[in-house]
Amino acid sequence: MALKIDTDKITKLINLQINEYKKEAAVEEIGRVLEAGDGIARVSGLTKTMAGEMLAFSEGVYGVVLNLDRNEIGVIILGDYEKIQEGDTVKCTGNILQVPVGKDLLGRIIDPLGNPVDGRGQIKNFQYRPVEFTAPGVVSRQPVDEPLQTGIKAIDSMIPIGKGQRELVIGDRSIGKSALLIDTIINQKGKDVYCIFVAIGQKTSTIARLVDKLNEAGAMAYTTIVSATAKESAALQYIAPYAGCAMGEYFMYSGKNALVLYDDLSKHAVAYRQISLLLKRPPGREAYPGDIFYLHSRLLERAAKLSDKEGGGSLTAIPVIETKAGDISSYIPTNVVSITDGQIYLEDDLFNAGIRPAINPGISVSRVGGNAQINAMKKVASMLRLDLAQYRELETFAKFGTELDRETKKQIYRGERTVEVLKQAQYSPMDVEDQVLILFALTRGYLDDIEVKMLKKFESDFIEYIHSTSREIMEELRQAKDISAGLEERISEAIVKFKNFFIS
Repeated sequence: MALKIDTDKITKLINLQINEYKKEAAVEEIGRVLEAGDGIARVSGLTKTMAGEMLAFSEGVYGVVLNLDRNEIGVIILGDYEKIQEGDTVKCTGNILQVPVGKDLLGRIIDPLGNPVDGRGQIKNFQYRPVEFTAPGVVSRQPVDEPLQTGIKAIDSMIPIGKGQRELVIGDRSIGKSALLIDTIINQKGKDVYCIFVAIGQKTSTIARLVDKLNEAGAMAYTTIVSATAKESAALQYIAPYAGCAMGEYFMYSGKNALVLYDDLSKHAVAYRQISLLLKRPPGREAYPGDIFYLHSRLLERAAKLSDKEGGGSLTAIPVIETKAGDISSYIPTNVVSITDGQIYLEDDLFNAGIRPAINPGISVSRVGGNAQINAMKKVASMLRLDLAQYRELETFAKFGTELDRETKKQIYRGERTVEVLKQAQYSPMDVEDQVLILFALTRGYLDDIEVKMLKKFESDFIEYIHSTSREIMEELRQAKDISAGLEERISEAIVKFKNFFIS
């Protein structure tokens, strides 16, 4: 049987294909590497690229555009820059740099690009957020009036921090700046605050110790660590705080509370200076580029307490700045002080004198003030800073052997006890209710006749006594966050009763 071919049908199909065929030319702009090394590259041939855009190099390495010059662009390389050679091809991606965000990052240690470095496998469920993002406007914000408790008596009583605030921690090296941050993270346990710790230019061993402490306290469950160690390139150290901020913003825009801690922005500024000098940007004061202020202002301005209409979430920022020989008037410290809502100043002399945390309340300040305190704390700590300041002055006179009247001696005795009560061991943050009780005893004069060397034992035994015998006091403090006349009377009775037992 002969095979019958329908030529008309075949002709129709061919004509249909010809008519529907559209000739499209794919145009792709390809650049060439003019120079590469030290974490940066100069590229020519990309005329349509944007500032902040990601570029793809032929070796599978990515970079971010920082400089847009007339004939070439300056790129920082996020990865192994040694793979990139002169003459390699470069393509635009059309995307700005983004990092993974989400709850699955909690408990993990990641690099600034979101890649896990803790050996626990890949992160599966996440979204992306841009590393650079516009800060919320004035209309989108609400006043900072909700306390973020650090668990440190000296801070929560005199330099309170509120959710959405930017509070700077400043001081010389090795006097307890990072310890304050760790205590603050530990104290967020059970308070529905997600923490992101950004380590910039730190040693790997320092980060390992940090992780051990947080694991011991059960704090890693709500904490992400963004690690840009000293061995990482300057480009990754530069990206790190913005990546950490993006991870915190995910929680803020989801209506939750987040805390981002940058340790430290001095090393971040140095990394940016290195990049800028390599890209041949004009150097200014101390060889920093002209936009060094904008570097940190656009980061810290992203911290906010959003309005209820925007979801009511908050992002609190606690940056760290390291000074040299206590000089807080140098370039980077003064920049960051002017951006933030206050600073906690740690002093070398206090640290060496055994006063730890070594906070100097005289020049430390919180511009939010009592708005970020519960009413109970306001009532017991309102005169604390003034008492300490008067004590410092009178202490100087007392050293000269001056004859002191009874009232002056009383102020000195109170000051000595205030300094002792505000001392606190590392990694042992206190609940705000416990702080209120011991500061109540201090400011109402119940500790004036207790020996200074016995105060620490008095404090620990007293807190334990209240928890075991007067739970209703703790419960009322926790619920009302205030001290009524009736509660004040019951606290006083409990203190007198315990004090008699303690002295006997």
